[in-house]
Amino acid sequence: MPRWKKILIAVLGLGLIMALGFTACELAEREDTCAEGVVRTGGECIGVNSEGYDFGTPEIKDVARAIAQENKRIDGQPHVTVAIMLPLQSDKAALRRQMRSDLQGAYLGQRQANEGEGEPPKIRMVLANPGRNYEQQEKVVGTLLRMADSPEDQLRAVTGFNLSLDTTEAAVKRLTEHKIPVLASRISGDRIANEDTADGMEKARFPGLARIIPTNHDAAQALANFNGERGRENLKTVLVYDKRADSYNESLAKAFNGIKEQGPAGPAPMPFESPAIDEAGSTGNQFTQLANNICDSQADIVYFAGRTLHLRIFALKLAQVGCKDRHYTIVSGSDAASLRQDMSEKDWAQLRGEDGRAKVTVQYAAPAHPNAWSAELARWNNKWDAAHDRKPTAEELPQYLTEPKAALNTLKKRIETTRGEGTSLGSAPNLEDSRTMLVYDGLTTIGTALHQAQSGGADAVPGREDVGGQWSLLHSRHRVQGTSGLICLTSGGNAYDKPAAVVELDPGREGHGKLKFVGLGWPTGREQPKNCVIPSGTP
Repeated sequence: MPRWKKILIAVLGLGLIMALGFTACELAEREDTCAEGVVRTGGECIGVNSEGYDFGTPEIKDVARAIAQENKRIDGQPHVTVAIMLPLQSDKAALRRQMRSDLQGAYLGQRQANEGEGEPPKIRMVLANPGRNYEQQEKVVGTLLRMADSPEDQLRAVTGFNLSLDTTEAAVKRLTEHKIPVLASRISGDRIANEDTADGMEKARFPGLARIIPTNHDAAQALANFNGERGRENLKTVLVYDKRADSYNESLAKAFNGIKEQGPAGPAPMPFESPAIDEAGSTGNQFTQLANNICDSQADIVYFAGRTLHLRIFALKLAQVGCKDRHYTIVSGSDAASLRQDMSEKDWAQLRGEDGRAKVTVQYAAPAHPNAWSAELARWNNKWDAAHDRKPTAEELPQYLTEPKAALNTLKKRIETTRGEGTSLGSAPNLEDSRTMLVYDGLTTIGTALHQAQSGGADAVPGREDVGGQWSLLHSRHRVQGTSGLICLTSGGNAYDKPAAVVELDPGREGHGKLKFVGLGWPTGREQPKNCVIPSGTP
């Protein structure tokens, strides 16, 4: 065979191999594609989607479709993109229900921002799944950076963020370094926050970050102020904390440890170590030992710095310990807001003694509760009536209560409107766990910032730095009336003196226990000032 034929055959063969290789790669890529913009990686569907994809989580199927319908409705109008970044897959039913609550708040907030007062732009929302515990956030953040630069997408804010983890911090840091505004509605860890200084001149670690939830430090201080007012000075306390690296646990433990005991000194802090946020591991055995030690210590109040899964196990173990005639109050942070959903009737029975009285009560600082404003207004009115012989004028009513109550009424009307339109969100929103309320407030805050930054005519779209620059202006006259309280942002983008809704889980006498709103705790020790004007020198 002539040499030139051999060369030709070799070239053709190589070309065929390369073509087959490219085809195989393309087929493999297709097989790994979960949906538009979403690829299966490490057993999870990771990526960004705006077309109603549910990421294989049936609980969010309807609300994801509702968001896609709203995106389609505003198509053709001046709009920007807002991403909600949350882990959207789990094999645990409780976590899937929490995802649904978060996305229900996102959809309702998107509708309110798009239909409320103010000029365009409208909000197009995309769902961004960074994987379990945000472990694959780098891929998703890379996509969001490209969307921020894209004249078609015009990404102008990223919100969501429900776990205070190192991976979450890395995502927020990279986004803000590229001047993409971030509004954290659900992370309470102190590390993912800018420091507020008296002169406001400190360089921000996360330029363009805003938070509408109190930090763990502020929530712990609010709890301490609240309980101090209720006469718990003579009770002994003990700190139980998770040693696993988790910025939520770490900052909550530090905050609880910083509370000055007003009564007799309690025992030294007691550590345990869990394997992961959503895994129990050997914590049950550890908690049995801790519970015995707490029984011997005579402590009455247990500050618990750990996640909801482990809090539930600890509460049940503490109830099992045979300490005669003892009642414990476990005090924890915002992650406990989902505890009630995880409790079975058997669990509730275990928290009661044989006489039907509670052996263990769990108290936590919820970032919001739907009964807070009505209950506090009723108390305020009772005090007013006792001191006056007339009704208060509108100017005399407590603004820090009336405005959030009005915002909550607006949210409830939005829920009814959605139901009346026949739009399914998968289930009726459960406001008691605070998730829907907080994420809703996040979207309405972003909507306010977009409208405030709007300039140059109805068709103009504000730049990302213009939007991020609005955070520190949202106070005083431009405060946001949130369902979770007045949102007044400091120069560092933190919520000033945001109240914590002190809530207790009471096992009651029989059946399922009750979630009871107890009162409001204020980080500064008193309510927000008139018009939420932030005092000078506020650190």
